[in-house]
Amino acid sequence: MKPVRTRFAPSPTGYLHIGGARTALFSWAFARRHGGTFILRIEDTDVARSTPEAVQAILDGMQWLELGHDEGPFYQMQRMDRYKEVIQQMLVSGAAYRCYTTRDELDALRAEQEARKEKPRYDGRWRPETGKVLPTPPADVPPVIRFKNPKDGVVAWDDQVKGRIEIANGELDDLIIARADGTPTYNFCVCVDDWDMGITHVIRGDDHVNNTPRQINILQALGAEVPQYAHLSMILGDDGAKLSKRHGAVSVMQYDDEGFLPEAVINYLARLGWSHGDDEVFTRQQFIEWFDLDHITASAAQFNTEKLLWLNQHYMKLMPPAELSAKIKARLAARGVDTDAGPDLEKAVTLYVDRSNTLNVLADAVEVFYAHVTPNPELLAQHLPDEARPALADFAAGIATVAWEAPAINALIKETVTKHGLKMPKLAMPLRVILTGQAQTPSVDAVIALIGRDKVIAALRQNI
Repeated sequence: MKPVRTRFAPSPTGYLHIGGARTALFSWAFARRHGGTFILRIEDTDVARSTPEAVQAILDGMQWLELGHDEGPFYQMQRMDRYKEVIQQMLVSGAAYRCYTTRDELDALRAEQEARKEKPRYDGRWRPETGKVLPTPPADVPPVIRFKNPKDGVVAWDDQVKGRIEIANGELDDLIIARADGTPTYNFCVCVDDWDMGITHVIRGDDHVNNTPRQINILQALGAEVPQYAHLSMILGDDGAKLSKRHGAVSVMQYDDEGFLPEAVINYLARLGWSHGDDEVFTRQQFIEWFDLDHITASAAQFNTEKLLWLNQHYMKLMPPAELSAKIKARLAARGVDTDAGPDLEKAVTLYVDRSNTLNVLADAVEVFYAHVTPNPELLAQHLPDEARPALADFAAGIATVAWEAPAINALIKETVTKHGLKMPKLAMPLRVILTGQAQTPSVDAVIALIGRDKVIAALRQNI
């Protein structure tokens, strides 16, 4: 078996979205699984829509996901001389020909075919055939170059995901491989690139299935070895509709902005259309060891935001506290919050991580330890009834001298509610709101211990 060579070949006309990231992941994992080579290729021939910013967004997304490439990135716009060289060879060999049909003539041909309820297609009027006399080329019409597609037989391949696919050559017309200005077209460039780069396996979205028979025919005309193809089904949103921005078809880097870990995103993407038994959580290394094309489903995968959030929380809880704290410190610093002016951040992060499913949620939760808290008046009114005020006053007096540790603070809370004949929430809830501005927190004694005596006393005096 030849050494495996896969490629990820995005067009830089936008960001790297979830669908593209899954394609990159599967191509990368297949190469890693077989000790092969993973190539990054930027298909930037759409000059009108390709931008340097989009190229950078792709590179940033790949780096964040840690999907390192072994070769590249290669840029198609830097390979124009190679494409033109191959086109010239095809003209000489008879695998391609010049076509002088004008746009108006093509429009008229299409109208006639549609009127007859036929499939619109080029009619081969400039295609060289044995015994056929071609018109004299018009001097004022720059020609396009068309590939001389076989007329008979079928194009067939055993798709590694979808199974056997066969397309009759009679369904395919002669594809334009170079425009009138000499620039090569997408399907042609892909073939030359895959040929030159020795690609053995093409793993890509099933929106490319219709391109595959044309590309196979071009590769065979070039005498190139045809790679194996695996076409991945689309990803649907939570509601079963086509994935859109409101579901998650956003830039991969937006997941970073929203507080997701790359480990969680990778784990989640791996399960979008592929499975290894019932395993839901696994490391990157396990994924590489397990990944194959046989267990990719041919049916559409469905995005599930709740599952992604669950995975993200799982990986946050697995992360060493010091590493997780460093990430939270950076996010709070970006908000202008100085975490050195307060309690130990690692303790705060450890206290709240079980209640947080993104880094942003965790940063929001612990920010109260480093900022002045002004409780929402409505929330405070809801949780601070008059009957609780005497108990709070007693607690505020006792907190000035109690040993500053959670067990002692807990004992003071219990002693206070017993003295005033209250249930625990009647004291704990207003304490939470006054000290953190939140109605839900971890154990209130642990929160109080972390905030610090002086800050607690000042907050209680201010609010009661």
